[in-house]
This record gives sequence, structure tokens and C-alpha cells, in this order.
Amino acid sequence: MSTRLPTSGLSGVEPTPRAPHQPERNDRPGHRVPVTIHSTEPLSREGAASLLGRYRELDVTEDSELRPGTVVLVITDVLDGPALTLLRRVARADGVRAVLVIGALREAELLDVVACGISAIVWRREATGKQLARAVVAAARGDGTLPADLLGRLINQVGALHRSVSGGDGVPTTGLTARETEVLRLVADGLDTGEIAAELAYSERTIKNIMHGLTTRFHLRNRAHAVAYAMREGYI
Repeated sequence: MSTRLPTSGLSGVEPTPRAPHQPERNDRPGHRVPVTIHSTEPLSREGAASLLGRYRELDVTEDSELRPGTVVLVITDVLDGPALTLLRRVARADGVRAVLVIGALREAELLDVVACGISAIVWRREATGKQLARAVVAAARGDGTLPADLLGRLINQVGALHRSVSGGDGVPTTGLTARETEVLRLVADGLDTGEIAAELAYSERTIKNIMHGLTTRFHLRNRAHAVAYAMREGYI
């Protein structure tokens, strides 16, 4: 069953022919990623729609139905109540992803965002058309992108969380396998699922199974959380 978003704050434009700078191709040739844009500011909403509308891989739409495969672009200055509620609603929708474009994010809010399954975050000050398109395509694939400074803060957050649970800095009794570590090292380098599969000569399904296995075993929320955990524990 699909989840409906409030129609207020959603807008889009029809895509135009290929722009000079394109995001990475989608897994299926000819497939266009449906994108809905949510912002309380009409200027931000229309600006993002105009930027993303240049990429033929993306289908910017006003459809408020959260259908599987849809990416919701959430634009906000701060993580206020409505924005967090929206992210949580998206997290509960089957097959729907979200990209968060935000002006500032406090330490206490970072794990809340990760807990919503949001691994694609773009700072508003860095939100060019190319950056937004790359983040949307990455989210649609189940990959993610985090600013480098946010990744460092996430590592500190995860470290503090593990210390509070374990009472120390010990390495877990059941560690990462060599193959898991290799995959996470490439995730940390910014490679997506297809690129990791090509690098390691595995199928994309195998890479996804590896990621699912380790995130499940260590109760990690998503790829960003997994990379932070591996770095915190000294695996990469």
C-alpha cells in the first residue's frame, strides 16, 4: 500500500534533454527515477525542480503518492518537527527513499536522521544541480552519499553509543569478515553498488547480500552507519 504525502509543498517540472553534466546512469536502461520535492519555501522548491528537471534520468513530479522507487527530496534549513516527521513517514513507506538537503544539523539530530534510513545528505550551501542529481540517483539505487564532515561526526556518535553500551572500547567478539571489510572500504571511498561489484568481480546481488548481512548482524541502520562502525572499530 502506498503512502500519501500532503500535497502542500510538492512541485515539479517536465524533464528537458540531457544536460552537460549528468548523474550516473540508473541500473535499468531507460528507467527514470520519480522525484517529489518537499519544501516550505516555494523558491527552494521551484529552484530544485528546475535543476533536477535538466536530467533525463529523473522524472520530477507533483504526484503525492509515495510509490516504490520514488525518491523524496526534503529541503529544509534545520531538522524541525515537520521535517523529521516526513523523513520517518518516508522510512515506513515500502521502496521509497529520501534525500535530505539541509542547512545545519546538530550532533543530537544526526543519529535521528540515520535512524530514518537517510544516507543521502547534501548541505544546502553545496546543493548544485549535479550534486542533487547524484544524491537522488544514489538513493534510488540504495546507495548513499554523506558530506565528509558529517561522516566524521557520525563516527564519533557511533563510538560514543558503543562505549555507553559496552562500557569500554573493546572490539566486538564477532568481527567483520575480510570480504565485508573490503566492501565497506569501497563504500567509504564513495563507490556505489555497481562499481563495487565491478571492482571485486562480484555480482551486484552479492554486494547487496554482503551489506544486508553485516548491517543485520551488527544492528546497523544503513551504509553510512556501517562505514562509521567499521572505521570506529578500526577495520578500515
